[in-house]
Amino acid sequence: MSTPFTSLLINGQVRPASSGKSYEVRNPFSSEVVGTAASATAQDCKDAIEAAGNAFKTWERSPLAQRRDIFLKAADLLVSDKYKTKILAAIRDETAAVDPVLQAFAVEFSGSALKDAAGLINKLKGETFPSDTPGAYVIGQRRPMGVVLSISPWNAPVFLGVRAVACAIICGNTVVYKASEVSPRSLSVLGEVFTEAGLPAGVFNFISMDRNDAPALTAEIIAHPLIRQINFCGSDRVGRIIAQEAAKWLKPCIFELGGKSPVLVLDDADLEDAARAIVSNALFHSGQICMSTERVIVQRGASEKLISLIKQNISTLKAGNYADYPKVQLSALFTAASAENVVGMIREAQAEGAEVLVGDVKNEGAIVQPHVITCVKPGMRLWERESFGPILIVAVADTIDEIVDLANESTYSLSAGIWTKDIHTAFDVTSRVRSGLANINGGTFHGESLLGHGGLGASTGYGRFSVEEFTDHRVIVVHP
Repeated sequence: MSTPFTSLLINGQVRPASSGKSYEVRNPFSSEVVGTAASATAQDCKDAIEAAGNAFKTWERSPLAQRRDIFLKAADLLVSDKYKTKILAAIRDETAAVDPVLQAFAVEFSGSALKDAAGLINKLKGETFPSDTPGAYVIGQRRPMGVVLSISPWNAPVFLGVRAVACAIICGNTVVYKASEVSPRSLSVLGEVFTEAGLPAGVFNFISMDRNDAPALTAEIIAHPLIRQINFCGSDRVGRIIAQEAAKWLKPCIFELGGKSPVLVLDDADLEDAARAIVSNALFHSGQICMSTERVIVQRGASEKLISLIKQNISTLKAGNYADYPKVQLSALFTAASAENVVGMIREAQAEGAEVLVGDVKNEGAIVQPHVITCVKPGMRLWERESFGPILIVAVADTIDEIVDLANESTYSLSAGIWTKDIHTAFDVTSRVRSGLANINGGTFHGESLLGHGGLGASTGYGRFSVEEFTDHRVIVVHP
């Protein structure tokens, strides 16, 4: 059987790269070739930008009700059997995700995200008030910016793809969407859905490219005069590179760059619930989620029981072949190199005094089994850097102040969780934890689409996925 081919989508037309170049896509568990994808050239990128620029002239003036209806139709299509089957097969091939991950991120969350985006038209409102000039009045408007470059990662391809483009498009912008080279087929489904839903040609343009070509081509796209804004979800390392390129042209960016999410567990917490949430949020998709719980900071009085419960919850979980679910609950990491990096971080921490409570400190290709590690301290790479693997650090402190200080001992600050039965203490602690989102008696997974998702520091840098960030605030003064 021939492997599936992922084409470009430019100005409503499905086409190969203008040079005919393509690249292989491999399954991270088996390393088998599961598809090929068009590798865009500089001319293809330019064509996509110009198509988006032309489409913007009419899309920015489109009725809000028209945009809403297209998005609602797209939401229904995405969760239909036609597209659900296609999405699940593509994500399974390209990311080796197990079934719960596929269902949650690929279909359920993505359909809801499109509906949430449709509802954002209610926020596209202006204001009017009397001017300082007697007899004049002022009109403030939210207007679309123009062509947006959107880049999203492989780990939750459809859901993060929707987030990368939906708010931009509903606000009246047009998009050039650069897919992750790891999961182009999964991401290309968005183009099919939008096209069938009635989105005009050129509003959404899809490009994929070989990993080796991406740095130079991305820089060229950012430099193009029609590109007015960039949004990116991925590593803080790549985020810094994109920010530097955008700064050359004074172009705004919206970033979401990962996390090292802490969970703070106080002595009075419901430890059984806390342990279940911690393990679930630490190991879902083998820890390959930006909001994964990576650090647990527990008050000493609760530490022994909490650690015992965490070990008990993890004991039944195993990483391996995604096709063996539910016997195997955790998938492979996205490359063998990523798995080696995760194990390397653990070994470095061991050499500096860390203790492994659960785990074998090895990888089999891209497979890493769950690990629980104590005595990890600020300054160690395992404390400082996002692991993107099935690793859970547990630190113990005596006082609430010490717990808060440890939670804030990180440049990442995307999300956090606080467990306590005292709601007043919970609000006090959340006000002191530096995090874009804090969950009281909940895990680190969560986001509120109507408020815009994002973090602080190395988790974001600047910007949020919100109406305010995807529009310009323009002022009109009517003089007498």
